[in-house]
Amino acid sequence: MITIIPAIDIIGGKCVRLEQGDYSMKKVYEDDPLDAAKRFEDHGLKRLHVVDLDGAKAKHVVNYKTLERLTSKTSLVVDFGGGIKTDKDLQIAFECGAALAVIGSIAVTDRDLFQSWLQAYGPSKIILGADVKEGHIAVSGWMDVTEIGLYDFLKYYGAMGVNQVLCTDIAKDGMMSGSSVELYSQMVKDFPAMQIIASGGVSSIAEIHRLDKAGVAGAIIGKALYEGKIRIEDLKAFL
Repeated sequence: MITIIPAIDIIGGKCVRLEQGDYSMKKVYEDDPLDAAKRFEDHGLKRLHVVDLDGAKAKHVVNYKTLERLTSKTSLVVDFGGGIKTDKDLQIAFECGAALAVIGSIAVTDRDLFQSWLQAYGPSKIILGADVKEGHIAVSGWMDVTEIGLYDFLKYYGAMGVNQVLCTDIAKDGMMSGSSVELYSQMVKDFPAMQIIASGGVSSIAEIHRLDKAGVAGAIIGKALYEGKIRIEDLKAFL
């Protein structure tokens, strides 16, 4: 069954959401992200996706103290991304309690470094972040779109042993217009050895059922939860 993963995006220590990664389209939902995390935990959710948006912009981990509060004061299994560019950044993430690290930009800009992390920590600790815009990989907090195609990217790292991929369709993120179910369905078929985590635009229970039926391993839900389009109570069927 698909795993429901609520998202907490952090700017200035606060829980926010953006639209299509646009920092100027920021909305604060919680002054203290821990309040949101505890609410998710109280309703029986087990996972949490945390993105350090300040870190993504600054190109180094920034909100590690917030991460540490989230992991030390809840029992949620947290994956963390945003600004992990060096060995030190990755070490900080794990020392602050992240169970998994989501690595996107470095997998594009420094493949040797990414592979060294994969070897050092193992594929169970590393999630490949594949942020997609019109079929191509985007990096640096989605500000730069590369010429690398999604499928070439996945084939390359699948051969390296990567078995967890978090794919975000940037055009859908924060828009609550529906996720790219067809894209994720095709990824599941073409890369059966990989656990595909869908992110961006998930906005209804029916959609989660479609992703589940397609064999998607996880669904990250952000704005739809904060705006009440998906109620936490309605997620019970997936717990």
